[in-house]
This record gives sequence, C-alpha cells and structure tokens, in this order.
Amino acid sequence: MSKRYTIRELAEEFDVTTRALRFYEEKGLLQPARSKQTRTYSAADRTRLKLILRGKRLGLTLEESSGIIRMYDPEAGNRHQLETLLSKIRNKRAQLREQQKDLELMLLDLRDAEERCLQALATEPKRANG
Repeated sequence: MSKRYTIRELAEEFDVTTRALRFYEEKGLLQPARSKQTRTYSAADRTRLKLILRGKRLGLTLEESSGIIRMYDPEAGNRHQLETLLSKIRNKRAQLREQQKDLELMLLDLRDAEERCLQALATEPKRANG
C-alpha cells in the first residue's frame, strides 16, 4: 500500500496552510480520501501539490499550473505537457524582463526627481518654523 499523508503532514512539509490545501481540493487539484472528518492524501496528491507550488514560484497562475498538471498522460508521453510548460516559462521570462526594464526606468526617474528636489532645496532660503 502506498504512503498516505494527513493534511497537517503536507502543510508542514510544504510550508502551506491547511486552508490552502482545502482550497486546492475545492479546485479539484487534490483528491484526498475521507474518513469522517479526516483527510488523507496520496503520493499523487503530494506530487500535484509539489507541482502547484513550483508553478506558483515560477509565476504561473493556478489555472495555468492546473492545466499543465492535467496534461500528464504516462501512456501518451509528456511531450505536449513539457512543450506547454516551456512556452509558459518563456512567456513569463519575457514578461519579467519587460517589468525589469520598466522598474529600471522608474528608478532613473525617481533618482532624477530626487536630484531636482535636492537642488531646489539647496537654493531655497531656510525659514524658521512657527
């Protein structure tokens, strides 16, 4: 029999809340077995959770990760799944590079504005408050 995990075990192992695990369950991404109030997760659930969290770190939406995970078909191979993931990674990288350029421009604008403020302050006469 394969290993089963409690909700607390998975939450601790992956440093997520039990609420997050229940959310993924509501979305149909995890399918724990239930016995009264107790949930037990399979090794496959554990793997799906690992993939969900990896996708999150890569900046994928839950829907994107879910779609990629659902493409898994050991009988047909993983080529389509891997090509889709590769495309998402490349798109995300391009998006982040654009954001990086925008941030660099913003930082330059802030530096220039700060410099203008400092110059204006240097030429302003000092006044006593009150």
